[in-house]
Amino acid sequence: MPTDWAVVYRETYSDLVRFLHRKVWDIDRAQDLAQEVFVRALDVDAENPRAWLFTVANNLARDEARAAVRRKKHLVLLKGEAEARAAGHADPHAESVEERERTDAVKRALETLSDTDRTVLLLWDAGLNYGEIAEQSGLKKGAIGTTLSRARRRLVEAYERLEGGHVARG
Repeated sequence: MPTDWAVVYRETYSDLVRFLHRKVWDIDRAQDLAQEVFVRALDVDAENPRAWLFTVANNLARDEARAAVRRKKHLVLLKGEAEARAAGHADPHAESVEERERTDAVKRALETLSDTDRTVLLLWDAGLNYGEIAEQSGLKKGAIGTTLSRARRRLVEAYERLEGGHVARG
């Protein structure tokens, strides 16, 4: 029986966008990528449509994230040059710059994780339950809690290593 993509779309779209948002950190781009995933799905009859969608989304987001990092590095350099020219003036955007730097640091730390750790963390963050994470990741449902715990620890360690600082663990 062919896949009813209309039903899969209604049941999966919001989870897919949430997952993609945590990968590319831009809700509009996440929605665009989700649409691209479903466009690609129209020519496919997947045995497990939801897993197929998340796999394609993960691949598209990986490519998008790499391109976004390159663009942001360039913009940060340009902003730094402008701030250097305006030295001596208070920067009203300093807080948002710091917040963006923290977000970038988290992204870099996520990129150091294995695909399994990163995927499990992002699926959990997208609101999927342990059973759904197990289905998408190929892990056993009983291993999800342990995998999440270890992935969180590795994320904190990677963040600390990259930033040379300390992060409160909670």
